[in-house]
Amino acid sequence: MNKLLKNIEEILCGGFLIVMITVVIANVFMRYLFNSSIVWAEEVATICFVWAVFIGASATYKNKLDVGINALVEKTSPHIKKLIYKAVAVLMLIINSYIFYISIVFTSISFEKPMAVLGISSAVINSSLIVGFGFMTMHSIKFLIQEFKEARS
Repeated sequence: MNKLLKNIEEILCGGFLIVMITVVIANVFMRYLFNSSIVWAEEVATICFVWAVFIGASATYKNKLDVGINALVEKTSPHIKKLIYKAVAVLMLIINSYIFYISIVFTSISFEKPMAVLGISSAVINSSLIVGFGFMTMHSIKFLIQEFKEARS
């Protein structure tokens, strides 16, 4: 169970990608074999794609696989390097927390707007922002705590 929770973002992202690919392939077969398409396929594929992007971004951030250019940082002294990493951790917490907050506001506004084909609330797709940046905010807190723990040792 612990391993499941540790990899929840990767599992969710993979699930959304599987659903998206399955729906798109099914829609292609329907077009070519029966000359008819699945009406809701495009919206479901879009929803799954957006969820996979934001949860995948969080998984990338969690595993520190995001792109960073630290050539200048590596040329500084160990003391300055630790300060820079702490400052970056604080800055990332502020940015991710702010975007998480804005995502909540944005999603709450979108509850009234239905999607074109499915007729469900646009909040279904916009809530991917809340989940993705919520995870990133949690990881930012974890990274900040790690930076300060490493400073003590």
